[in-house]
Amino acid sequence: MDISRLAEADLAALVPAWLDWAATAEALGVTVGKVRTMIREHELAAAVPSPGAGQQVPADFIQDGLVVKGLPGLLTILHDGRYDDRECIAWIFTDDDYPGRPIDALRENRGSEVKRRAQAISL
Repeated sequence: MDISRLAEADLAALVPAWLDWAATAEALGVTVGKVRTMIREHELAAAVPSPGAGQQVPADFIQDGLVVKGLPGLLTILHDGRYDDRECIAWIFTDDDYPGRPIDALRENRGSEVKRRAQAISL
């Protein structure tokens, strides 16, 4: 996928639900400071979904009180390919020649193919 297309993606339309940092901390059972650290260390990603909203985390990144399995590794691969958090979120929530969105595959514990695809676009 073209990185400029990801940068211009309408995140509010792509991502069905967002959590502010306090709600993310509550969902994970951690502090807001820990959420900030998790974002900085690419365990989570955050972006501004719409003007004036402030940085938020996609709600689908959390499942059963934990970060979705495989998400931190996927974010690391994408960041190593010079994608920023906004572009990572757009890619993860875009159905582009894949049977479903990458986030759906991760949530269903089918992350291997998603990681291979991320490696291919990050070269």
